Amino acid sequence: MPGEPRGHGERRALLAGGPRPGRRRAAAGAVLLVQALERAAFFGVAGNLVLYLNSSLLWAGEQASRAALVFLGASYLLAPVGGWLADVYLGRFRAAALSLLLYLAAGGLLATTALPDGRRSFCGEVPQAPVTPACPAPGCPRPVPAPYCAPTLYVCLLLLALAASSVRSNLTSFGADQVLGLGRHASRCFFNWFYWSINVGAVLALLVVAFVQQNVGFLLGYSLPVGCVGLAFFVFLFATPVFVTKPPEGSQVSSMLRLALQHCCPRLWRPHSARDPEQRPPQPGASPEQDIANFRGLVKLLPVMVTLVPYWMVYFQMQSTYVLQGLHLHIPNIFPNYPSNSSAALGAPASGYKIPEAWLLLANVVVLLVLVPVKDRLLDPWLLRRQLLPSALQKMALGMCFSFASVLVAGFLEMKRLEYIHHNQTVSQQIGDSVYYAAPLSVWWQTPQYLLIGVSEMFASIPGLEFAYSEAPRSMQGAIMGIFFSLSGVGSLLGSGLVALLSLPRGWLHCPEDQGNINNCRMDRYFFLLAGIQVAAALLFVWISRRYERAARP
Repeated sequence: MPGEPRGHGERRALLAGGPRPGRRRAAAGAVLLVQALERAAFFGVAGNLVLYLNSSLLWAGEQASRAALVFLGASYLLAPVGGWLADVYLGRFRAAALSLLLYLAAGGLLATTALPDGRRSFCGEVPQAPVTPACPAPGCPRPVPAPYCAPTLYVCLLLLALAASSVRSNLTSFGADQVLGLGRHASRCFFNWFYWSINVGAVLALLVVAFVQQNVGFLLGYSLPVGCVGLAFFVFLFATPVFVTKPPEGSQVSSMLRLALQHCCPRLWRPHSARDPEQRPPQPGASPEQDIANFRGLVKLLPVMVTLVPYWMVYFQMQSTYVLQGLHLHIPNIFPNYPSNSSAALGAPASGYKIPEAWLLLANVVVLLVLVPVKDRLLDPWLLRRQLLPSALQKMALGMCFSFASVLVAGFLEMKRLEYIHHNQTVSQQIGDSVYYAAPLSVWWQTPQYLLIGVSEMFASIPGLEFAYSEAPRSMQGAIMGIFFSLSGVGSLLGSGLVALLSLPRGWLHCPEDQGNINNCRMDRYFFLLAGIQVAAALLFVWISRRYERAARP
């Protein structure tokens, strides 16, 4: 600001005049709009990723599910990277802006792979192997080919995951900075609206982008997320004059890593000498005693958060194997008066627009939009007056029960689907670029498993965030939140690893003769295995949480 001195570490506003409420609210509104557009882009990529890989690029079903789980896991696992870069080097404003630029580049690359000439430029010639019925004769399995364009797509997905995780880790706190000083009510309102902006973006992506991808084409369908990110970047830069920014202030992560090395490997650790050029003076407010206290707090919290990992393994099935299962159930047309192609002969053209399978994810979003306010305004106050309100840890255990119920319902539905398949009661349906041989069960039978996952998120994920934030030392709240998101990414990646393990020869998900369909796989057993893992993890979580609560009592 003209006429004002600026120190290197000074917190500064880009507009003079101090914290004017109107400008602060305008800045917060710009952040909310950017967040909604970014979430629309993210769900626009993730919602139909399995369908894109399975139908347009002819990846096997398990290969497409693994790629989706890797993308979802990396988008959470990499969250601390963007936060650490912002805290140490870039600051939140620059980190968010650069992340949006990376988002644009990686999203453009993904859209290019949906163009035939673009695929040939980056990946070579497209194999001409259409989806065919399961091999009728025993002993005639065909080997699963290597997924076409895998190196390019995995690089693209990992770059998108890094950009999304960096935006997630920085935009939340950057938005909170905009209302800092306006009172606690303003901060609480910002986080409420921030949560709703995320869901608005998800609804936009699932209603519009998923429909375009499935019924029009993936070139336009993946260009729309690029447009959302481009608009978000424009809004972010346009609002720069009203933003309040902070310079990088350092990170507690380095101190925690140093203490972990000292604790685990004292012989390998050598403190810096006084002449070490890398040695820096301690950060303001930090002391060795505080670092040790923070480290002990982290050690206490980690077992509780780690036992949530199996929950995340189940949670991310709704954007991977649940989608794959839905593609092999009967998906009706949006306009029922159109002649249906569900019983058409192989190769018959599709009639009308089919309901996007990704629309079932709306059940998860709607249950959160409806039940969270009801729980917050009605149920929780009623329980609190009767001293029956469960703790955050008890809510998390209840959430695990709902996730167990979801994957159990998915397993029983898959068993019923396979009964129709084994009795040759199938219908062929054109979805995207491929023909799927589905059971004559409506895809709406999947609604209960999506609703149960939504309820589990309300009880496990949201209280988990509350627990991680409230129990973390104040100076480590950002780092603990990053670890919380990272562990959810670990759950998704472990789910991908389990799919890969069960896809080996003689595994339940090894069905190369299906050539894209999953009718000779035993995905029901995979769901039941996940249910068993969730039960074991829930019992362990209850034991650990009771010990934690006993230790926390005065």
